Amino acid sequence: MTADMLVLTDPTLIAETGVRHGYFTRIGGVSDGIFAGLNIGIGSADEKSRVQENRAKAMAWLGQPATALTTLYQIHSADVVTVEAPFGDGNRPDADGAVTNRPGIALGIATADCAPVLFADGKAGVIGACHAGWQGAVGGVIGNTVDAMERLGADRDAITAVLGPCIHQVSYEVGPEFRDRFLAQNSANDRFFVASDRDGHFRFDLPAYVLARISDTGVGRIGHVAEDTYADPARFYSYRRATHRDERNAVGKIDYGRLLSAIVLEG
Repeated sequence: MTADMLVLTDPTLIAETGVRHGYFTRIGGVSDGIFAGLNIGIGSADEKSRVQENRAKAMAWLGQPATALTTLYQIHSADVVTVEAPFGDGNRPDADGAVTNRPGIALGIATADCAPVLFADGKAGVIGACHAGWQGAVGGVIGNTVDAMERLGADRDAITAVLGPCIHQVSYEVGPEFRDRFLAQNSANDRFFVASDRDGHFRFDLPAYVLARISDTGVGRIGHVAEDTYADPARFYSYRRATHRDERNAVGKIDYGRLLSAIVLEG
């Protein structure tokens, strides 16, 4: 059932006792058209039965039932929830980070260029996951996720945090007003921008910014699955690429699949 799937992992998270994780590519799913592959996006216009089958395939790869997958209604916030039991797709809380100390709950983050970060303290039995788009990253979702893990008993020095596939600097052109937001927060953020070919525009290094924010939390180990979602259409969905290519769903709206990054404590 899962042999055709391509799932990326990180050795620092693999080393965490009792923890399984995966950064799922689009390869190996049942969706077609602009969603072709393993689209897990409930918010897309893909056929719901196919989305659910894709989500079940991902959970099978993690050795979990389909009901284990717990995802959020992501709003580009710094809000983090503590999960004590899986909630149905219709009950997803508005948040961009989640933590748990309960085995069998697969914390899932949906992305299509934004940065997924998975966290684990295997010794304490605490895991976390967050959706770090630029707004959430600036707002503090990464630090808030680590804080929430500590409240469940994690040791900050023992936490592993790994950034997954996201859009890279070469693919991420922004206007001057975007850069100004970062410089207003901290002038040192200028190091995450380089000039682009268009006058007055820049290219933003989202992975470097997110890794810096992870480092600021003081976690013990940091990893990075360094893949550019925009630049690799065969393996990844990308919101920005879909926009540039004017890829539209059946009702004429620009649409795209969502990638899953997930982590679970094994029971």
